[in-house]
Amino acid sequence: MAEIAWQMVKPSAPLEVTNLEPRAPGLGEAWLRVAGCGICHTDIGFLHGGVRTRHPLPLTLGHEIAARVEAVGPKAIVISGRALEPGDAVVVPAVLPCGKCDLCLAGRDNICLDQKMPGNDLDGGFATHVMMPARYLVPADHLPPDHELRHLAVVADAVTTPFQALHRARVAPDDFVVVVGVGGVGIYGVQIATALEARVLAVDIDPVKVEQALAHGAEAALSVAGLDEKAARKAVSETARKAGFPAHGWKIFEMSGTAAGQRLAYSLLSYAGTLGVVGYTRDKVEVRLSNLMAFDADVFGSWGCSPRHYSTVLDWIAQERIQVKPFVSFHPLSEVNAVLEQTRRGEIKTRPVLVPER
Repeated sequence: MAEIAWQMVKPSAPLEVTNLEPRAPGLGEAWLRVAGCGICHTDIGFLHGGVRTRHPLPLTLGHEIAARVEAVGPKAIVISGRALEPGDAVVVPAVLPCGKCDLCLAGRDNICLDQKMPGNDLDGGFATHVMMPARYLVPADHLPPDHELRHLAVVADAVTTPFQALHRARVAPDDFVVVVGVGGVGIYGVQIATALEARVLAVDIDPVKVEQALAHGAEAALSVAGLDEKAARKAVSETARKAGFPAHGWKIFEMSGTAAGQRLAYSLLSYAGTLGVVGYTRDKVEVRLSNLMAFDADVFGSWGCSPRHYSTVLDWIAQERIQVKPFVSFHPLSEVNAVLEQTRRGEIKTRPVLVPER
């Protein structure tokens, strides 16, 4: 099989195919054969949204990578102490921390300032093969029935990102969790909260996504399509009341990545409430910060996920506590430009995963 990559050469232009230059893995590196790479809206932001990559162009995008090890360099050892071997199945974390800075040593390695992100700081997974530092690769030895390694590509962002946020918020049994935006990321937030035995209310503007959330653990759900912020807040509160949820202490997670979703999520804060902002938009949102004082509430942002949590997430998928298969679709790598455009226009309702042709 030819070793190729589809690279971003300039913004708002189709990706261009290029042959990969053969290179033996160096110290602590692993050469990976990509099983699947998910397309995230971050990739769309790099290509069409004016968001600059940290590595100069040309660059291979793609940070949701599941792969098999083809070759390893000296000391290709993961953080658990296991030495990687050819044939090993792995997931590549979307955040690769340095492991030695003050933030890493303080347990905040997900926001390491010297982190490396595939498809941003170094070439990513829109390719047949990719070279990665071995230290933080996560062995993916166990799959649920009827799954392939390529199903796990979305673990690297769509699944682990909400896991990090719920972990930071200390979601516990019987907590009341509101997930605003239950699309490609939020649907996993619903499932993770359910696995933690929280009570979940799902909110979206898409009735189909609302139904999916109800089928995957949400105790209550509603569509707020067509409602302004005040009416949407009232509808959420009424749904919560009818479901018997408490009036305060909510843990709210904004996962829509829209200004409207962020305004709604903030407006839902009440006494002893917590808001985790997970979705991203470049739009500005105006809020009354004094509400935080009046309600003694907490707000935090959550970036990516520490590689330390990936094994737990993979275990939960293997135990079928988190379902990924219903929410991904596979597309040939050679059709990457068409799939990116369809994703940008919102025509693909699942998480698209690019699969190299064999």
